[in-house]
Amino acid sequence: MNATTHLDYTTYAPQAFQHLLQLSQSLHKGPLGATLIELVSLRISQINGCAFCLDMHASMLRKVGVAQRKLDTIAAWREVPLFDARERAALAWAEALNAVGAQPLPHGALDAVREHFDDRELSELSFAVAAIRAWNMLNVGLGKALPA
Repeated sequence: MNATTHLDYTTYAPQAFQHLLQLSQSLHKGPLGATLIELVSLRISQINGCAFCLDMHASMLRKVGVAQRKLDTIAAWREVPLFDARERAALAWAEALNAVGAQPLPHGALDAVREHFDDRELSELSFAVAAIRAWNMLNVGLGKALPA
């Protein structure tokens, strides 16, 4: 996308931007922890094709010590042994929620994720999916480019 097709939503909707930013930052401090939130954000950003978010979340995960091999294989998390049961449950739930609208929530998805997360954690995980989906929509739709 070139500069003429970019719209700086942070300038034109600063209050909304700040609220979404505050939501994202508060989720990082919650019971799920920043690493799990970042893994979910990375995976949903892959699905939604947000290059800006992919770069940012992969960089953050590397900074906190997540192995490059794990980052390289997150798209195939179901097939590789690098993700624990809690991460798998979070990724499955995130993918299912992200697809709402295009397909129905899979039967048993809520019961499956509840095996690994209490009600507060599940609520925060769901807000994390909603937040990254919002960021992806804004960045892809309004043309936020990957920094050079």
